[in-house]
Amino acid sequence: MRHTWTKAAWVVLASPLLFTACEKDDHGKLEGALPAPSFSSAVNATQFPVTVTFTDNTQNAFVTQWEFGDGTIGKGSPATHTYNTPGTYKVRLNASGKGGYNATPLADVIVPTACGNTGFAALVGCNGTAPSARVWTFSAAAGAIKRLDANNNVISSSAANSLASCQADDQFTFSGSSFTMTYTANNACGSEVAGSSGFVYKPGSNGSLGQIVLGTAGAFVGENVAVPNQTYDIMEASSTLLRLRGTLANGTKTEVTLVPFDAVTRVKQLLTAGTQKTWMLDNSQSAAITVGTEALPTDYYPGGAAGSLPPCQADDEFTFSASDVYTYDAKAETLVAGGVGCSAPRSTTSPMTFGPADGTGLAQFVFSKAGTFIGITDAPDLTYRILSITDKNMVLRAGAGKSGATVFTMKLVAK
Repeated sequence: MRHTWTKAAWVVLASPLLFTACEKDDHGKLEGALPAPSFSSAVNATQFPVTVTFTDNTQNAFVTQWEFGDGTIGKGSPATHTYNTPGTYKVRLNASGKGGYNATPLADVIVPTACGNTGFAALVGCNGTAPSARVWTFSAAAGAIKRLDANNNVISSSAANSLASCQADDQFTFSGSSFTMTYTANNACGSEVAGSSGFVYKPGSNGSLGQIVLGTAGAFVGENVAVPNQTYDIMEASSTLLRLRGTLANGTKTEVTLVPFDAVTRVKQLLTAGTQKTWMLDNSQSAAITVGTEALPTDYYPGGAAGSLPPCQADDEFTFSASDVYTYDAKAETLVAGGVGCSAPRSTTSPMTFGPADGTGLAQFVFSKAGTFIGITDAPDLTYRILSITDKNMVLRAGAGKSGATVFTMKLVAK
C-alpha cells in the first residue's frame, strides 16, 4: 500500500507533544539512545509506472517518516511508492525516538524509463528517454475492427471507411508522463462515455511488444466491449500504427487498428468517404445559403425558408474524391447569380488542394480551375472552408475570410 503524508505531517512528527509520554530523568530530559535510521529499497521495473518498496530498518525510534524525493512524504514499513517519471530520486528516512531526532543521508533511487520498450515508445510517443503523449484514432483502412476466434482466425472484419462517424472520430490519448488513457468520444455512439483511466504498461518478452492494462472498470480502447481485466496485448506498434488485441470472456478476441489522430485527415475522410462522396445543398433546412462577412455571415442575406432553393440549384451534385478531384454535376441547368436564373449547365471538374483551414474552419480546399464553384456561381474566390462535418451533414464557407470580405455559408447533405 502506498502511504503519502502532506508536509504538515512532519510538523506533528517533530512536535514536543509526542515526547510527553516518554520516560524522563529527574531534570525533565528524555532518556534513550539516539535513533539509528536506515532502510533498504527494491525497484520493481517489471511494469510501468515503476513502484519502489522501502523497508525501514531503523533502531531506537518510535516514529519514522519517508521523504520520497519527488515532493511527497509517507510512513509505514514496508512502504510502496509509485514514480511516474524516470530519473534519480533523493530519498531520506527521518526518525524520532527517546534519544531525539536523526535522519539518514540522502540515498539515490534510480527509476528507469519505459521508453526503451518499442511498444511503450510508440504508444506514448517518447521524446528520447522522456515519455510524452500521443493521440490515436481508428484507421480508415479495412480491418480497423476485427473479431477473432480463440485460435486467432478472423470471424469478422470491418471494411475500409465503414465505421459510423460517431465511432470513427473516437480519440484515445495515452500519456506516458501521467500513465493515463483519455477517451474522447466526440459524437458518442449510444452508451459510450468519455473519461480517463490510469494504465499500466507491462513489457513483453521474446520479442513481444507488451501489454496495456487499464485501471478503471469499463474502460476500453477501440471497440466498446468488455475485455476482462481491461488487458490489451500490443500486436503492432510504430509511430504510424497501433494494433491492440483483447481477449473476451468467451475466448474470442477483439482487435483494433489505430493511427495517430490528425484532424485534417479525419475531415477529408468524412468529405470523401475514403474514396469519393457526393454532396448536395440541404434544401430541407432554412438558410441553406447565407451571405455576409466573416464577422457577420448573414449580414447581406440571411437565407431563405426550407425548400426555397430553385429546382435547378437544389438538384446540383458536388462530388469530392480522395485523390483531390472535385466534380460538379449541374444536371439539367445551373442557377446563375445576378438575376440571370436557371441557365445552361456549367458542370465541370477541377483539381483541388486540401489542407488545414486558413482562419475559421476544420480544413479547407482550394480549386485550381478558375470559375469553379459550389452552390452559387458568384462565390468570392476558389477557397472553401469546412466549418463542420459529419458523415451526413457539412457546413461550408466560400471565401478566404479576409477582414470585411464577402463570404457565403452553405449547408450541405450527403447524397
